[in-house]
Amino acid sequence: MMPEATKKYKGHALFLDRDGVLNRRPGDSYVCSPEDFHWIDGSLKAVVDLSGVFGQIIVVTNQQGVGKGLMTLSDLQAVHRRMLQDVAEAGGRIDQVYAATGIRHADSFNRKPAEGMAFEAMDDFPGMMLDKAWMVGDTIRDMLFGHRLGMSTVLISHQQINPGNLYHLVDYRFACLRDFAGFIIGKNTNM
Repeated sequence: MMPEATKKYKGHALFLDRDGVLNRRPGDSYVCSPEDFHWIDGSLKAVVDLSGVFGQIIVVTNQQGVGKGLMTLSDLQAVHRRMLQDVAEAGGRIDQVYAATGIRHADSFNRKPAEGMAFEAMDDFPGMMLDKAWMVGDTIRDMLFGHRLGMSTVLISHQQINPGNLYHLVDYRFACLRDFAGFIIGKNTNM
């Protein structure tokens, strides 16, 4: 018998940052091609496991490498096709990927921590309730994004961040997405 928490909940969405949560960060560079995309150990399996829990799984990612001219939008789309293919072949799903491709200092409503990508997701998934959604990321931008929208926030803490600046923004902290998935799968229906 499946644990109660593995049932889908209509309107419960999981928002995931990409770099540092799903795939390894490439240092000071960018993931510019599918060959540059390397899953963090356990993250692919975590996405598969979380696919049975959440109504929607959404990736929201800042990808200023496009805005800087280091890759094209087609390059970024190829990376995301590979990521989605890996997830589907493993038996999971990601329902949508939103990418903010402008540069950091541009005034963009889509670039995290601004809320634009969440509003796009709400347009695409009309039943979504942000107060029942979760945001999993590894930067202060991710935590601000989720906090501003009333989501439960989860900090993946392998990234070096001064936790003193984040405590009021972080609801949960885990070393990796796999640990978060284990926590969620073990939760009861009071998500």
